[in-house]
Amino acid sequence: MTNSISYETCLKEMFSLRRFGIKLGLETIQDILKSIDNPHKKFKSIHIAGTNGKGSIASFLTAILCKAGYNVGTYTSPHLVKFNERIQINNKPVSNNDVINSWITVKNIPLKIREATFFEYTTAMAFFEFAKQGVDIAIIETGMGGRLDATNILSPIISVISNISLEHQSYLGDTIEQIATEKAGIIKPDTTVITGAKDQITLTVLINRAKKNNSPIYCLDQHFKTKNHENNSFSYSGIYKKTSKYEKSLAGDFQIDNAAVSIAVCEVLNNQGFNISNKSIKEGIKTAKWPGRLEIIKKEPLVILDGAHNLDSAKNLAAFLSQNLNSKKLTLVLGILDDKPYSEMLALLLPFCNKLVITKPVIERSIEPEKLYKQAKKYISDIKIVPKVAEAVKYAIDNTLKTNAVCIAGSLFVVGEAKESIQTEYRP
Repeated sequence: MTNSISYETCLKEMFSLRRFGIKLGLETIQDILKSIDNPHKKFKSIHIAGTNGKGSIASFLTAILCKAGYNVGTYTSPHLVKFNERIQINNKPVSNNDVINSWITVKNIPLKIREATFFEYTTAMAFFEFAKQGVDIAIIETGMGGRLDATNILSPIISVISNISLEHQSYLGDTIEQIATEKAGIIKPDTTVITGAKDQITLTVLINRAKKNNSPIYCLDQHFKTKNHENNSFSYSGIYKKTSKYEKSLAGDFQIDNAAVSIAVCEVLNNQGFNISNKSIKEGIKTAKWPGRLEIIKKEPLVILDGAHNLDSAKNLAAFLSQNLNSKKLTLVLGILDDKPYSEMLALLLPFCNKLVITKPVIERSIEPEKLYKQAKKYISDIKIVPKVAEAVKYAIDNTLKTNAVCIAGSLFVVGEAKESIQTEYRP
């Protein structure tokens, strides 16, 4: 069949939907999916919510399940460079034609209540594609929150909640308890829950929700545990299994928690009839990739991409930089969105920097560089504003000695623009 529109036209139509903003609720996604024969009911799924770590867990699980021989769909957001990254089959983005066909399928569906948002349509597209390609299981990441997120139309076989901190407060609430309650909304009756959350307020909310739904819940540091070793390795003692040693691919000590949650999920999957060997788990943990998160794209100078788009991820980046710079002088390229705690993020990151390049990604919610400059000068004197991300990255790399380092951070939108501008020129 010849497509009636081009890929570029398709993207233009989809991205124009952003003007409808964020609208939480399940009625519209339910309408769309019902009109295309409820594709989300044709495959098994694992549903992941949380503040940080969702994508890493999705990456680990996808790699493990692919190694185990399963046909795996993965739906995450946002994309860094190309829309297709959001919808993947066996770790590979779907084709341009797949995007066009799924968009054509969903875009003209008559809706009863309101116009669908970008995220609602793309969620429906992902579910349609997974059903069409006959995935055995899909790894689905929430967009925002959980209870009213479009992905919560699913009836998963396992619900996963990574960790929870303050985020999207205008939508999810002003306290950890309120936000945890929204995230806990993905917990379904009689469905196992795995969580990497450690905060007691969060755990209380999750455990109470699980109990109300008659859902078994397994918690990191209680039902499964880890011990950190050198060289990206760790030991895991599980829900059912004895201690085993693993080597992770993703940088940062915090990824051990995400890997542990993923292994715990595999334990439960095996208990449900899946066949995932420890060899497949080890290979998946060792080979998983999650672009734009502590991703090294060049070694001389060392160039690191990391979204670090909220306070917790900025803390993780700061810890990584403190442990791994090895006396290298650091130039930080930074752009932040206006709904983020930029003052606190700057206070965490700038003590490790010798030079700061402030930039601005192409998105309406970007903080103006001059505003960041006023706050940043409290911590560092060598600051330059280069508004366009591609130019800021080029300036930073060109003016950094091969023995030193550049880190590009503050927003996944900054990282996406940076990655697009340099992915063909610089390689690890």
